[in-house]
Amino acid sequence: MRPSLFEPLLRKLLFKLEPEAAHALAIAALAKIPLPKPPKDDERLQVEALGLSFQNPIGLAAGFDKNGEAAAAIPRLGFGYAEIGTITPHAQTGNPRPRLFRLTHDEAVINRLGFPSQGHAAVHARLTTQPKAGILGINLGANKDSADRAEDYVKGISAFADVADYFAINISSPNTPGLRDLQKGAALDDLLARVLAARDRLAERFGRRPVLIKVAPDLTLTELDAIVACARARRIDGMIVSNTTVLRPNTLQDRAAGEQGGLSGRPLFALSTKILAQAYLRVERQFPLIGAGGIDSTERALAKIEAGASLVQLYSALVFKGPFIASTIKQGLSQRLCEKPYPRLADAVGVTAADWASGKLSAESIL
Repeated sequence: MRPSLFEPLLRKLLFKLEPEAAHALAIAALAKIPLPKPPKDDERLQVEALGLSFQNPIGLAAGFDKNGEAAAAIPRLGFGYAEIGTITPHAQTGNPRPRLFRLTHDEAVINRLGFPSQGHAAVHARLTTQPKAGILGINLGANKDSADRAEDYVKGISAFADVADYFAINISSPNTPGLRDLQKGAALDDLLARVLAARDRLAERFGRRPVLIKVAPDLTLTELDAIVACARARRIDGMIVSNTTVLRPNTLQDRAAGEQGGLSGRPLFALSTKILAQAYLRVERQFPLIGAGGIDSTERALAKIEAGASLVQLYSALVFKGPFIASTIKQGLSQRLCEKPYPRLADAVGVTAADWASGKLSAESIL
């Protein structure tokens, strides 16, 4: 069945289910249904970043495959890389249900999952029994009841150094009380020092794994300045901008908009792209950025790259645009390169960052 016929049927089926049940079904299906290998990517989409070679810049963000159940299958959807997690050291159930909400009219999702995770040991065991397929990021978190949350991230580096291509340090989820405090001052500096030391101790055995931090879109510019200054001083390898937001744009129309948790999807695009551009100007090319938040089309993916992202990630778009959204975006990017003055997509990184940061460009500027 052609994707154009399959996707509406799949969406209709999944939308009849409670969101978390639909998500579990999607993961189970992806893990079990054999998918054909996608066509070879346009060479102009290739990205060299983090010491890795990405065949295309479209990644699957953390949150979709929390426990590595479908890691081997994700590249067959057309993604250039996948990020598994968030994974905590010990298994935990997360917050009470219901905790995942579709905002269908707004093409958005609100979640207050709270890092439900099977824990390091279970996820590692699963990943080592699957065939390695494509670039794999491991998104690390801390247990809710941890007495030393920085140590939880150190444990994650040790647990997954043999299977990770890079690590994402998630210190910006709004659904674990106090977690975002790790983005601040001395706490961030201590965390990065300990995580990078753990990475370096294991480098001789497993190779040097890039370490990135994932930040919130709700930061003030003063907070962003401090984070970037610390990240540059500690010489981290990159940043993911951004996580979900606790803010609620006044454009939201669905009744579920009042639910607590982090908002993702289409309404996050403007906020996350502006903070991405502001980060890009402050980083001054010392390390690459991954842009996330509201990407659901070729135009929005290209806008993130032009705003400063070397790579991009999506997740909520799978809910509303279907499982083949990455392939659709890639095809569109190849077409846009025929119209743009960029020989390769990587040449577009940051060309409109100043305009996004100043507010000259906005979501309304994107088709």
